[in-house]
Amino acid sequence: MTDTTGGPPDGLDAGSPNVARMYDFWLGGKDNFAADREAAERVVEISEGRVVRGVRLNRAFLGAAVRAAARAGVRQFLDLGSGLPTRENVHEVALGVRDDARVVYVDYDPVVCVHGRALLAGAEVGFAEGDLRRPDEVLGHPAVRGMIDLSRPVALLLVSVLHFVADEDDPAGLVARYRDALAPGSRLILSHLATDAFPEAMARTERVYQDASARLGARPSARIRGFFDGFELLEPGLTGPREWLDGGVRTDGERFAGLVGVGELR
Repeated sequence: MTDTTGGPPDGLDAGSPNVARMYDFWLGGKDNFAADREAAERVVEISEGRVVRGVRLNRAFLGAAVRAAARAGVRQFLDLGSGLPTRENVHEVALGVRDDARVVYVDYDPVVCVHGRALLAGAEVGFAEGDLRRPDEVLGHPAVRGMIDLSRPVALLLVSVLHFVADEDDPAGLVARYRDALAPGSRLILSHLATDAFPEAMARTERVYQDASARLGARPSARIRGFFDGFELLEPGLTGPREWLDGGVRTDGERFAGLVGVGELR
């Protein structure tokens, strides 16, 4: 979808930054346009390069958390706000651990929807066009109902998406509504941008997103921890992605704005 191949498909807005395509750019993907790259580079400059390393660590966290859930016996994965397909997608990771895994991706972005449908290479992978801010519609979507059995454990993924949900949409309440639909043994796999480490840089970054497809709203770590209400936060707790991957041990002095964690529903 790069603009070097003749321009965007009909109906896609290539003139405004798209948050999924910006993320794709940081991951080294090719599904982005000049406006996405320009905005993404501004964030790289503001963060002094940390955003690229943080995004790739966040992707590594996603893969490790999915593998851990699958090894613990979870076979169903519901990825809300899944974003553009890239390397080591959830279904690839989960199916690499257990061949009975079922994965449903959910996103409302038409750009993502086009690519998500193309992703459906196997019978055990589904894609639902839906807005995570409407839990009843998402959980009632035919693709979800047809593949996800809510009476059995589900790994609910909210990876780098809740910071695009405004406070007025009550993100904590939304997480609780999904939680209440899940069976014991389910997991919440979550990452979110925090304001704690770099408040000034984060404020500047949020201004970059004012003209993008979704506004960015980082939150204090205490607010992010609240998303795990009702879940038991597993070790090493709510940490930076590198610390989580290293079992809670900080191996260098570099800090990142993102926080990650996994909770289990008892």
